[in-house]
Formats: sequence, C-alpha cells, structure tokens
Amino acid sequence: MILAAGTLAQASFSATSVALPALGPAFRSEYHLSLRQVGVVLAAVGIGMLFTLLPWGLLADTLDERWVIAVGLTACGAALAGAASTHTYTSLTLMLVLAGALGASVNAASGRAVMAWFPPAELGLALGIRQTAIPIGGAAGAAILPVLASAGGIRLALLALAGSAVGGATLAAVFIRGSVAGATVETIVGRPLREKRLWLLSAGTALYLTSQIGITGFVVLFLHEHRHVSTHAAAALLAGINVLAIGARIFSGRISDRVGDRLAPLRTIGVACGVATAAVAAATDAPLWLLVPAFVVAGTLSMSWNALGYAAAAEVVGAGKTGAALGFQQTILGVVVAAAPPLFAIVAASSWRLAYALAAAGPLFGTALLLRLSPTAVRSRGTSASPPAAP
Repeated sequence: MILAAGTLAQASFSATSVALPALGPAFRSEYHLSLRQVGVVLAAVGIGMLFTLLPWGLLADTLDERWVIAVGLTACGAALAGAASTHTYTSLTLMLVLAGALGASVNAASGRAVMAWFPPAELGLALGIRQTAIPIGGAAGAAILPVLASAGGIRLALLALAGSAVGGATLAAVFIRGSVAGATVETIVGRPLREKRLWLLSAGTALYLTSQIGITGFVVLFLHEHRHVSTHAAAALLAGINVLAIGARIFSGRISDRVGDRLAPLRTIGVACGVATAAVAAATDAPLWLLVPAFVVAGTLSMSWNALGYAAAAEVVGAGKTGAALGFQQTILGVVVAAAPPLFAIVAASSWRLAYALAAAGPLFGTALLLRLSPTAVRSRGTSASPPAAP
C-alpha cells in the first residue's frame, strides 16, 4: 500500500515535470515563443525544484512524510491552475517555476516513506518500482496532454495537470504512513554536506541527465520541426519510451539487489546510454525507420538508472538522514535539470546533431566519475538505509 501510494503520488507530479515537453509545439504556437524560450519554459519546473528539494527532504526527516507530500502537491496544483490563466511568456514561466518548487515535496518524501518499509535486500526492486512513477507520469502525460491541448488549448492541459497534482496529494494524505522521524536539523544537514562520496555520486549521476533531457525533453519538438512528424505521433513515441522505461527501472533495481551492488549496473548503463545517444546524434537526418528505434533505445536507457542512484545515495548516509540525502542528491541533479534544456535549445537552434552529440557526452563523463567510487562507498546489503517504519 505504501509503495503504491508513494509511486502514484510521485506520478501525479511527474506528469508535469516529465511530460510537459509533449506540449512544446503548443507552447511555441500559443505563446509565440522562440526555440530558446521554449527551452526556458521546459526548464521552469526543474528550476523551481532546484531551490526546494533539499528543504523538502529536511522536512521529511523531521515531520510525517504524508503531510509534506500532501501540502506540497496541493499547493503545486494551485500554481498549475494559476499557470493556466497566464497570457505571457514571463508569467507562464514564473508560475511553472513555482509549481516545481512546491511539487518537489514528493521527490524525497515519497522515496523516504517507501524505503522505510523494505529491507536492504529488496530495496533496489522497491525503489525501481517507486521510480517507475516518473515514466508512468511521463507516459500518461505524453499520451493525454497533446489531445487536451488540441481540444481546449494549453489552459485545459495545465488544468488537467493541476488536477493530477491534487489527486496525488489526496492519495498521500489517505494512504501513506510515514517512518519514524525526529532527527535534528543540524545532524541531517551536516552529514550530506560533509559526505564526499555523496557529492561524487550525485555529480556523476547528474551528468547522466544530459542524455535523458535531450531525448525526452526535445524528441517531440525535434521530430515535429526538423523531421515534420505530427505532434501526436511524436508524443506517442515519447509515451512509448516512458512505457519501456517502466520495465527498465524495475529490471535494473532487481539486478542491483541480486548482485548486491548499485555501482556496477549504474556504470554499465552510463556507457550504454552514452553510446546510444551518440547513435541518435549520428542519425538525426537518417530515415525514420532508423532514427525512431535509436530514440527508443537511447530514451529507455537514459531513464533506466534512476533507482540505482536513489538507493546508493540513501545508503551512503545511513539511517535517519535519507530524506536529506535524497533531497541533496536531487538538488545536484536539479542543477542539470534546470540548466540543460535552455543550453540544449541554444545549440539545437544551430545544429540538432551537435546538441545530441553533447548530450551523449554527459553519461560517459558521469561514468568516469563513478569509477572513482568503490563498492564499499555505499552501505552493505545487510545494513538498513532507513529507520524502522512506524507501526
């Protein structure tokens, strides 16, 4: 019950944070935006999350996770409803930034709630299932949002996202039972900031995101504008990538449990993702029968690693500080989430091939950083990463 509620609560926000690129062409048309401005709009949610992920994680370590999620997602829904009433690029961007800042409550808090209810030997699988929330929300949003935008414009699509966030808040309030909290703020803040291994792990995995953002953030816009594919068909491809990513996240989590190591599978995925994204760069002008499978493979790989990084971050710091550790890691990742879309758009305005080639370099450099971590850099399988859950 806790796993399902945490997953669905996260998915309710992921429909905004992940699937918003499906509205890229509609944003550009209705708000008369340049490609660079679209990049900023698509980064707005990530920019908002960047400033609040760690504070929300700290609250999850000191308060009941269910209310952290419920309050944050309800306020996020209100911000998205406000975004639906905007008429200018600036006001739209600001409201999406606010929605990201408020919705970020679910990232660390739902992960902490789930982790408290599973032993270490099952943690990779549990978090793999929980992390399917991102592609679940992404797939649902990519399938539905373009249809809503065609029927009622951007405003109807944004109102649907607002309703999704409020629904997630309700699920959390009703079904999530939190773990034992009560650690002091001084303890839970200081440990992550002093933990060099966590800095290295977070920086390495953050670089993986350049591929994920390049693929999932811009595939719809690229196919529509550069290859003249319909918006609905391009969004269907994005939805398909997210569906495949659901299975990939569960599989990678289960494999890490079996081998008792998060880092080895994480590095393998990093190399494969970099190579696959480089193939996309090489095939930008190739026939669609070659390009589309390249996008599918690269997109699936780019979204398959997250549960491993999530589990490794929590295991580095140990019991009682998982909310802070996850908030800290998500903040480092948030730097890339906020910066990459505008930078990708700037390069893509001149060359889509170069933009995807640069995106491919991220996972390869990230893997090189992770090679500096030994298997002992994360907690052993026999040690719990979270305190016992409340009865």
